[in-house]
Amino acid sequence: MAAGGGSSGDPLAPAGVPCAFSPHSQAYFALASTDGHLRVWETASNRLHQEYVPSAHLSGTCTCLAWAPARLQAKESPQRKKRKSEAVGTSNQTDLLALGTAVGSILLYSTVKGELHSKLISGGHDNRVNCIQWHQDGGCLYSCSDDKHIVEWNVQTCKVKCKWKGDNSSVTSLCVSPDGKMLLSAGRTIKLWVLETKEVYRHFTGHATPVSSLMFTTIRPPNESQPFDGITGLYFLSGAVHDRLLNVWQVRSENKEKSAVMSFTVTDEPVYIDLTLSENKEEPVKLAVVCRDGQVHLFEHILNGYCKKPLTSNCTIQIATPGKGKKSTPKPIPILAAGFCSDKMSLLLVYGSWFQPTIERVALNTREPHMCLVRDISNCWTPKVETAITKVRTPVMNSEAKVLVPGIPGHHAAIKPAPLQTEQVESKRKSGGNEVSIEERLGAMDIDTHKKGKDDLQTNSFPVLLTQGLESNDFEMLNKVLQTRNLNLIKKTVLRMPLHTVIPLLQELTKRLQGHPNSAVLMVQWLKCVLTVHASYLSTLPDLVPQLGALYQLMESRVKTFQKLSHLHGKLILLITQVTASEKTKETTSPGQKAKLVYEEESSEEESDDEIADKDSEDNWDEDEEESESEKDEDDAEEEDEDAEGKDEENGEDRDRASEKELNGDSDLDPENESEEE
Repeated sequence: MAAGGGSSGDPLAPAGVPCAFSPHSQAYFALASTDGHLRVWETASNRLHQEYVPSAHLSGTCTCLAWAPARLQAKESPQRKKRKSEAVGTSNQTDLLALGTAVGSILLYSTVKGELHSKLISGGHDNRVNCIQWHQDGGCLYSCSDDKHIVEWNVQTCKVKCKWKGDNSSVTSLCVSPDGKMLLSAGRTIKLWVLETKEVYRHFTGHATPVSSLMFTTIRPPNESQPFDGITGLYFLSGAVHDRLLNVWQVRSENKEKSAVMSFTVTDEPVYIDLTLSENKEEPVKLAVVCRDGQVHLFEHILNGYCKKPLTSNCTIQIATPGKGKKSTPKPIPILAAGFCSDKMSLLLVYGSWFQPTIERVALNTREPHMCLVRDISNCWTPKVETAITKVRTPVMNSEAKVLVPGIPGHHAAIKPAPLQTEQVESKRKSGGNEVSIEERLGAMDIDTHKKGKDDLQTNSFPVLLTQGLESNDFEMLNKVLQTRNLNLIKKTVLRMPLHTVIPLLQELTKRLQGHPNSAVLMVQWLKCVLTVHASYLSTLPDLVPQLGALYQLMESRVKTFQKLSHLHGKLILLITQVTASEKTKETTSPGQKAKLVYEEESSEEESDDEIADKDSEDNWDEDEEESESEKDEDDAEEEDEDAEGKDEENGEDRDRASEKELNGDSDLDPENESEEE
């Protein structure tokens, strides 16, 4: 009766995913998930009935869906009797399901055939289809789109009957009147169209955001004494994106009243709405609203005119998991959809995950203002597929069968031939002996799985070894893979590993970083590769923060002292460089040999003496010694003059004369040295 909109990057797109119960009996629940797959579930057994993947399920994802009315299916059922294979059970089975896509096409899927019935493309929409509504009587349907147009389709010919502009902006929702002569359309404002002339009959104020749902709540006017033209006096309901109020409008004979007559308040944006029609003025309207926060609000009210104050729900239904243990707290389970059963006294609840929902029938008790159902869905995540359309058959395995060589998945186990035993078997055959037993044949092949150790595992496929080690928690196998230092091998292994092993690998790396800090160099290489290669996958995980919290805290604690250590490292480098520089200067200023050249400023004659002093003759060495002695005597004489004032000056003069003689003697020796050099 209602379908939620598909999720999109647009902030004003409706929440939830397209889904709907089959009409009347509600035997099936159709759901178009975000991965582009259409899944049809049996509501009674909670099993997957059919699954359909459109050819363009990635580019043209499903944005809305609608079941064909039961009257239309009853008309089409005699035509299918031509085929014997389809004759059984088609009259009672829900058939056509219309799917609107993001690229503007409409697909008609047949649940009886299990395949695509037809495709409506030509002359239709050139943008996202927002809503589809079937007509009650004929084989036609209506669709609206972001291209601002409304299209009337002929289902038999798959062609457009009529196309007209519905609004100045996107048309987001449609609803056909109970008599089939009027059509409600909404973008932000709501319009009531006459289908025969395609003219606007009434305008309504609408909502501040795009309208996500429209539906009539009554099929008869409150005042039954006046003549009924099929539309005047009827009430209809509207809900919008990011709006917590559901407005109720009444179609009046005069065109002046454009505002809502009453409203229902809920806790969050409505995702799925279902209601029971009021057939007379005394019968209340029952309304079930599923909100984005996962709660269901039930309303029961008699529509009899204007009501100023918003009405609150009579009953709220929530579902939660049982808290295991004293410390664990129950977690809420989101309710995805809710629909009234044919008896109007029970409700079908769809909760859990979109990929594996749980469908349950719950009896209504509006006396209780709040109902909290405790359900354990931990064992319900495995999909149960039971369909007559699938051609895949699972082979029945005998429990007593033994697998000789398990090997690694995708690889052949190594078989070692034994030539000696093989020759013995062949000799038995040639000699015409007894028939060789299976045990001897296996012995000849030398297949011994018990002796095969972990060292014999094939190391040429690291992704398989890594997957097996993570699943079996084998420490030695994980060591064999994670201790590798080949960066190219690490990158290839991370690229080829399955996605479901990414989180276990990160947890294993975190454990090794915590327990063995010395192995951080290798573990960081693996960690870097995993985070760079699988960043897009990790960003899609909703619970990534708690799963990688320990790793983040570990990295924070390790990096916390890095700044201080870097400052200390810089200071130590400065000290070491200064020490080494000072040592080098000491070595250069204290050589281990005497100077070859000495310069004195006393006379020009001494300059020539110093130049000649670097020769290797024995006379030169003697002259140098005499020279040094004379210098010492001069120093001693000066000291004695200073210390003893009363001494005789003649002694000093004699010494001066002696030194002059020595100097004169040196000068006399100069020509001899020159002659020796020549």
